Amino acid sequence: MAAGSCFGENFRVTTFGESHGKALGCVIDGCPAGLPLSEDDLVPYMARRKPGQSEFTTARNESDAPEILSGVFEGKTTGAPIAIVICNRDQRSKDYSDIADIYRPGHADYTFDKKFRIRDYRGGGRSSGRETAARVAAGAVAAKLLSHFDIRAKAYTRSIGSVSINNYDADEVNNLYMPEHEAYEKASEYIQDLIKKGDSAGGIVECVIKGVPAGLGDPVFYKLDAMLAHAVMSIGAVKGVEIGDGFNVSDTTGSQNNDAFITDTNGNSIKATNHSGGILGGISDGSDIIFRCAIKPTPSISMPQQTVDKYGNQKEIIIKGRHDPVIVPRAVVVVEAMANIVIADAMLGHMCDKIDFMKEVFQNGSSKNS
Repeated sequence: MAAGSCFGENFRVTTFGESHGKALGCVIDGCPAGLPLSEDDLVPYMARRKPGQSEFTTARNESDAPEILSGVFEGKTTGAPIAIVICNRDQRSKDYSDIADIYRPGHADYTFDKKFRIRDYRGGGRSSGRETAARVAAGAVAAKLLSHFDIRAKAYTRSIGSVSINNYDADEVNNLYMPEHEAYEKASEYIQDLIKKGDSAGGIVECVIKGVPAGLGDPVFYKLDAMLAHAVMSIGAVKGVEIGDGFNVSDTTGSQNNDAFITDTNGNSIKATNHSGGILGGISDGSDIIFRCAIKPTPSISMPQQTVDKYGNQKEIIIKGRHDPVIVPRAVVVVEAMANIVIADAMLGHMCDKIDFMKEVFQNGSSKNS
């Protein structure tokens, strides 16, 4: 087993590295040749995830500058594996020396120890949220690929604690990535209060993917919604995912939940509503794909907590180091990245769904190149 470090079938991403190791990174296999790509395409995505952006993020000072090591020549992808590395510059491993033998509540320390009998206690090692930097780099490459088909994923903070947006405002820009100013102000006050107490907050990230054509995904084990759920649930802080109306469908009737089909002015079949979230039977239906995920509160808090060490001794722990009082804002771009990876993977897989598609590539395509 590869310890679950690979994701995707056609656009395949493998991540590597630890929070306090020399570097993190990813290898992308299956990206088509000829895609214009440079580090400049990755930087805006990395900047949204990197630490030290505001009072609501860890003070760890990492530039998160990505370096493309392979798979690109003269500004375009070659079809070879794309390797990207992000060096760690500001790790402070001494902050974790006191917990080398202690299991932090809410973290993977205990389970990692039981699985491998060895763990990197410095910031969580492989199970650290810092691993997501590699996902964001891969997601940026997927986004560049999808942009050629006018497909774009947009994620944002829907709620923090009990504070939720009521009206989406695309012009609202803030450090919580919360697209409503009133909700942002209330959420900021809530987080500030928790910081004073040494506590942390959770929240919900919502993602909308526009431009996805009908026909992506498979009807059984590799349903598009199942793959999105898999991808997003693989983010360490995520504890739940819902597509479309999600859990609210349990309180509706079939007549309320079904999306009626109508014909638009161009004669195309479209849905009158979108309770399904853009996916029917595991396959995209051409509507916006909409999903949400629940992000747990940051487990690293400075309040006293009860725990045990690996020898079974009772301990009281106060976690030191630099930690986010709320993970949600930095998770936004990670959710977006994983959505991009899933759609890119499904797009490439869709090319083999019909003989006509294959003929288009191998007959028409080869004649053009001859």
